[in-house]
Amino acid sequence: RRLGGWQVICWALAISLPIMLVLTFATLPPSFVGIGSGAWAGLAYVSLFSMLIGFVFWYRGLAQGGIAAVGQLQLLQPFFGLALAASLLHEQVSPLMIAVTVAVVLCVVGAKRFAKQELPRPAASA
Repeated sequence: RRLGGWQVICWALAISLPIMLVLTFATLPPSFVGIGSGAWAGLAYVSLFSMLIGFVFWYRGLAQGGIAAVGQLQLLQPFFGLALAASLLHEQVSPLMIAVTVAVVLCVVGAKRFAKQELPRPAASA
């Protein structure tokens, strides 16, 4: 709480760096010849935007909108992921994937609907 969201993310990434370096060298390919510039650009994008800048905005949104309300929106991520995979990458999306995604969306809608209902308060005893 004292540091703030972006500082915590930066420290978490810095603390995990030694472990990530060990894992990187352990899984290093024998040659980088087959890795194209698009793959390097994708790695740079994911590293910078998704893992650092994205966290900054995500935690700011959690702080402003409340963890309970905004956190449920993250459950809709599979729906958007499937939609983007199908539309941009022409991935095959099976009916089972759609059914599970719809079930998750219905759970989020139901949780938001029932969260808005006020619980009855116990009567005060005299």
